[in-house]
Amino acid sequence: MSADNQLTRAQRDDLRTIAAMIVPASDEYKVPGADDPAIQADILTTLGRDTKLVAAALDHLARLAGQPFAELDAARRDAVAQEFRSSGGGAAATLVLQCYYRDDRVLRSLGIELRAPFPKGYVLPDGDWSLLDPVKARAGTLRRAP
Repeated sequence: MSADNQLTRAQRDDLRTIAAMIVPASDEYKVPGADDPAIQADILTTLGRDTKLVAAALDHLARLAGQPFAELDAARRDAVAQEFRSSGGGAAATLVLQCYYRDDRVLRSLGIELRAPFPKGYVLPDGDWSLLDPVKARAGTLRRAP
């Protein structure tokens, strides 16, 4: 279930704002910031069962700010973000980075090929276990259990 319906509008705005601070857009490298709508949608989908924990962290961020974080001026936002980071905001950064670095545009900018690493992007038919033939052909090895 998407967290889009479980987070308040202010919490989603704060999450988008903190994400943009963690990874800003770069014209030089032609990559979006972590506040990009597609990346934000991925973040909200990824939250899943941790939505309540993230909502609590975003509430903590708003308490530190004294108002919605997204509404602060840049200087105050930086100070509050530093305080948030030192008081348990690292988990939010981990989530943002996890979703950011699986975006196709970001992977392309890093020179990473957009395909499954094995088996070269091809889908294996269900029940095709031929890849295991070399393993099955080996003699069995018995070892003493610890």
